[in-house]
Amino acid sequence: MKIAVVILNWNGKALLEKFLPSVVAYSKEATIYVADNASTDNSVAFVKANYPEIKIIQNTENGGYAKGYNQALQHVEEDIFCLLNSDIEVTKNWLAPILQEFKTNSETAIIQPKILDYKNKEYFEYAGAAGGFIDKYGYPYCRGRIFDTIEKDQNQYQDANIFWASGACFFIKKETFKTLDGFDESFFAHMEEIDLCWRAFNLNYQTKYIGASTVYHVGGATLQTSNPKKTYLNFRNSLFTLTKNASGDLFFLIFNRLVLDGVAAIKFLLQFKITHIGAIFKAHFSYYSALPRLLKERKTLPKKKDYYHTKSIVFSYFIKGNKTF
Repeated sequence: MKIAVVILNWNGKALLEKFLPSVVAYSKEATIYVADNASTDNSVAFVKANYPEIKIIQNTENGGYAKGYNQALQHVEEDIFCLLNSDIEVTKNWLAPILQEFKTNSETAIIQPKILDYKNKEYFEYAGAAGGFIDKYGYPYCRGRIFDTIEKDQNQYQDANIFWASGACFFIKKETFKTLDGFDESFFAHMEEIDLCWRAFNLNYQTKYIGASTVYHVGGATLQTSNPKKTYLNFRNSLFTLTKNASGDLFFLIFNRLVLDGVAAIKFLLQFKITHIGAIFKAHFSYYSALPRLLKERKTLPKKKDYYHTKSIVFSYFIKGNKTF
């Protein structure tokens, strides 16, 4: 069983300089690729000059995470894809537990390792932590991270089936990726991995968290949380995902999301983050514009009930005060 580590890059020379050494040092089992999204800096020249063993895939445009990986992975022949952010430091033997899981459990199709904070290594990192889940209304959260509450890693979360794996470090069988037709390119970036995992769940594929494998993630290196574009993509793509994949009464789900997103807008107002309020309105406008296409996709995609672990993570966190998984 062969594995490919594929790092998507866009004008990320500084990140490649900082984080490629650990990937090269600790990934002897893998073929390493840098998939470049039409960078305008000299990051590709840097890789060629300093890491001739790394294979370069050059995309013709910056299609974001979704299209970038869809294009790049067409050129990768290995059995297992590891989609690795360029701002991740890997650790010794990080690949061994992942490969062991794939070899011993044929039903496992997608895996996420333990993702800790590069800047505070005793704590989980926001984008994935110990594996992702989703509530009935499409809000994602993680074991080890719910909204802005991030837990210290005390090995409290063991290996388990999870609902979604973080795109920061995302392992998937090549055959599964092909069966699912890859990422939805309309997402551009953010939550496309949740959409993919939801489609995998609806086809009875298993997604797992393997805590014996650890990586450290900077987070926000490409698009920071303070950027309203991130707010726009997260809210819009969450609505995309919910519409395509959720079972049940869609009108009821979207109506409740409208109310909850309104509460989020009020929260931004109280924080004087006016541009983020505009991003939420823009996200809903884009969503309603795309609704005919999404409804058409919804008709063709299989769905399973009981996709959510918590009915409303907003109610559980803000009203009941449950701050941990």
